[in-house]
Amino acid sequence: MPDVIIEPSPLDAGTLRIIPIGGLGEVGRNMTSYEIDGKILIVDCGVLFPEEHQPGVDLILPDFGFLRERLDDIVGVVLTHGHEDHIGGVPYLLRLRADIPLIGSQLTLALVEAKLKEHRIKPYSLTVREGQDEQIGPFDLEFIAVNHSIPDALAVAIKTNAGTVLATGDFKMDQLPLDGRLTDLREFARLGEEGVDVFMVDSTNADVPGFTPLERAIGPVLDEVIARAPRRVIVASFSSHVHRVQQVLDAAHQNGRRVALLGRSMVRNMTIAAELGYLKVPEGVLVDYKKAGDIPDDKIVYMSTGSQGEPMAVLSRMANRDHQIEIGEGDTVILASSLIPGNENAVYRVIDGLTKLGANVVHKGNAKVHVSGHAAAGELLYCYNILKPRNVLPIHGEYRHLFANAKLAQDTGIPEERTFIGENGTVYDLLDGDMRVSGQLDLGFVYVDGSTVGEITDADLKDRRILGEEGFISVIVVVDATTGRIIVGPEIHARGFAEDDSVFEDVKPKISNALLEAAQNGIRDPHALQQIVRRTVGTWVNRRLRRRPMLVPLVIEA
Repeated sequence: MPDVIIEPSPLDAGTLRIIPIGGLGEVGRNMTSYEIDGKILIVDCGVLFPEEHQPGVDLILPDFGFLRERLDDIVGVVLTHGHEDHIGGVPYLLRLRADIPLIGSQLTLALVEAKLKEHRIKPYSLTVREGQDEQIGPFDLEFIAVNHSIPDALAVAIKTNAGTVLATGDFKMDQLPLDGRLTDLREFARLGEEGVDVFMVDSTNADVPGFTPLERAIGPVLDEVIARAPRRVIVASFSSHVHRVQQVLDAAHQNGRRVALLGRSMVRNMTIAAELGYLKVPEGVLVDYKKAGDIPDDKIVYMSTGSQGEPMAVLSRMANRDHQIEIGEGDTVILASSLIPGNENAVYRVIDGLTKLGANVVHKGNAKVHVSGHAAAGELLYCYNILKPRNVLPIHGEYRHLFANAKLAQDTGIPEERTFIGENGTVYDLLDGDMRVSGQLDLGFVYVDGSTVGEITDADLKDRRILGEEGFISVIVVVDATTGRIIVGPEIHARGFAEDDSVFEDVKPKISNALLEAAQNGIRDPHALQQIVRRTVGTWVNRRLRRRPMLVPLVIEA
């Protein structure tokens, strides 16, 4: 939440307003709004996955509440690629207006359309590919091929009367990509010659020196690990990481193993990728999970979700012995993904649990089973030197990543005053190549909890943390409505305490005395009496048991 809220000035005609709605100071929730002459273009609409201090939350959405009154002004949503942190929020935006056009590549739209089908939304979509130009309202869009850890990723050049913005989406510069699709540096150079007024660039690996290793370096390692495995192999990855699944299929095929896909999202996404030709499945390799149990342990590979330690994902359930696949001695588990910041503890808990069950756990820390999908510092320097942008706005990353990216830009000669470190809700106005900060919106987290969206607050999450960490105490007292004297109780029940309820016998007289004193002072209001009970019990529990539990007093008049 920003410290200072500054109402942005009215937008002048012919000026482009840029508002990062999500993705700044975090890895996820990527979403940016562009507005000129009363029309709005959105680029990406992703989700953030909850951390341990957000119990019970399923997803976290960008706060696009300020767009609710402007829905008819949105001319389209450009989706740069099909990862959840860029498309996961689309169903929640389209719930507000279902006919907002979605613009993206073939695979990206196929993945988001499958997701929307579950929400019973049929979108209006426009399929584009690299090299294509589209005029969407006042925005002239040019799409550029970029290499990432999912096929069909696109950068987008947004050309307006106010200037040109190049938004990379997530990208890297793998020179030997598995699908042969390079980041189009020639197109970057051409745009640089024409003039890029704002470069909005992926920052995720800006603090990593050098160059991101080649994706194809993973294949031989997976092949070796699978060849050595004496029993079953379980590989965990993101459910949309087509390249990694391709490498697992190829390595399994080379070692005479079949592959079963686990997890609804994994099966859905890989079915789509195979149908569209992005995933090349060797004949006879895939087997239905229900039939995989009939295959010998040394002839099967399971490809699952759960590489981030998500509690309900397949791998976590295996570690907790809550899955049909029971991990044991001789099994090999490969975590073929990077750690999203904030997930480290959850992932290491899963690794420990699997190791305790006897599995050999192979992960990025002890074998080269994953490379990042994001450009490292050396690649970003290339981009700055090729483009020579007038202004730079680092996006997609935590603050250390944003600052590292800004420093790279400055090292190549871009003045510090034209390198902008913002946060979600910072309002930038661009005109004639000059960009300035013109305001700060009050944007927060929007929590998805089951079927509820935006109803859970930070106060609710604090209550959940207290319940989980400190326990729960209920106190029931029945008082005479006329005299205020106690008729029944106090009855005290506790949950989450090691002590028996009998430990609270000492505080009951204190509650009775406090209520008696209140009655003598003429206090009859049940709410006021409940607050007296809350204070009395809270003070006693804090001093006696050194705890600050959730307290729920109930005073009933009779």
